[in-house]
Amino acid sequence: MKVQKNAFVAIDYTLKLDSGELVDQSGPGQPLGFVYASGQIIPGLEKALEGMEVGHEAEVTVEPEDGYGQKNEFLMREIARNEFPDGVDLTPGMTFQASGPHGPIPFRIDSVTDDKVVADFNHPLAGERLNFKVKIAEVREATDAELEALQHACSDACCAECGEEC
Repeated sequence: MKVQKNAFVAIDYTLKLDSGELVDQSGPGQPLGFVYASGQIIPGLEKALEGMEVGHEAEVTVEPEDGYGQKNEFLMREIARNEFPDGVDLTPGMTFQASGPHGPIPFRIDSVTDDKVVADFNHPLAGERLNFKVKIAEVREATDAELEALQHACSDACCAECGEEC
């Protein structure tokens, strides 16, 4: 079977940046599984996998626009330094979580002054070209349960975006 809409696909992969930094990889015997064309993985990688079969290997480069997007300056926010715990030595690159209406929102510290912190709420890989090495480990028809789970992917909580009721 080929990778196509509504197929369950599992891939072994490594993800590196242009710098050569290893960002992520599947564990031995633990391929990443998803239903193809369901929005569960970034569009650029998904598009590159279409038509592949079990055993196929490829190197895939995904530009920011087809990955996590370009950095968005709107997602850079100034936060008063006193909003952070006393005694914490804040440095660029540190990560924190803020509480949002739909759960935790991760952010990274971009810069720090005596009275303010610039927080970056962009995805950590925004603006990066992504270099994948992939091998198709499994392709099969998605089960009814896997397809049904896509309909309720928001969680058990209410979801204002998809209209799920409490």
